[in-house]
Amino acid sequence: MFKKDLLKGKSILITGGGTGLGKEMGNHFAEHGADLFICGRRENVLKETANEITEKYGTKVNYQTLDIRASKDVDDYIESIFDNKPLDGLVNNAAGNFISPTKDLSHKGFDAIANIVFHGTFYMTHSVGKRWIEKQHKGSIINILATWIWTGSPYVVPSAMSKSGIHAMTQSLAAEWGKYQIKVNGIAPGPFPTKGAWDRLNPSSDKDSMEAVNVPLGRVGEMKELQNLATFLMADDCDYLTGQTIALDGAQYLTGGGTFSQLDKLSDEDWENMRKLIRDANNKDKADRS
Repeated sequence: MFKKDLLKGKSILITGGGTGLGKEMGNHFAEHGADLFICGRRENVLKETANEITEKYGTKVNYQTLDIRASKDVDDYIESIFDNKPLDGLVNNAAGNFISPTKDLSHKGFDAIANIVFHGTFYMTHSVGKRWIEKQHKGSIINILATWIWTGSPYVVPSAMSKSGIHAMTQSLAAEWGKYQIKVNGIAPGPFPTKGAWDRLNPSSDKDSMEAVNVPLGRVGEMKELQNLATFLMADDCDYLTGQTIALDGAQYLTGGGTFSQLDKLSDEDWENMRKLIRDANNKDKADRS
């Protein structure tokens, strides 16, 4: 679909770039000539991904451990990048989520999601954007959102609230920063199975089970479809496209109801079993980090 050198000379930062959707987008950017910066909380995963992409495409991949909830750490990291060369693109991909009846949600649980998705995404965007403005350097931002920004979704209220806020930021900054040649867009993926998210959001089922959940195309998303859209938005020849969030979900959200509406069928016992599966997935993840 694209020329191999479409992104040649561009430097792109991807938060949560070591795994999942971030890693997939990074691979596609690198395949089309971009140099990458990836950040996240697990150094071993970042290093493995950086080495893998460099070996595959021969492009430069810088990695850095970073907790985007810490605003000063974010600003220091962005400053260190711009001291060498301005970024050309930012993908706000880092996120956190888990399913829970809202009545059972603790304030700490709410903050765990909101601090990453809402606060962290703003910190990254603000830190990069203000430097682009100062240096009069054009740039492109892609925010990875969810179709819940239009429909809401039960059982993931902190994420739905936070991503709705980032959708509002996408539109607001596109209008405010357009005069600086900064475009801001969002992608709202439907079900794209990835290991980490699937363990927390669909812990009791296999990765193909979401095919039957109100997706008119009758299947989950393929990574190449997300990669193609992200690369298109990051390229130079669609600069008039800004302030938009594009649903990439096989028309799922148009069928009505939030993604997790079907969980209304679960009993209290089912929810307890679900929580145990999620705890087990989190414990395994912590063990893998150590």
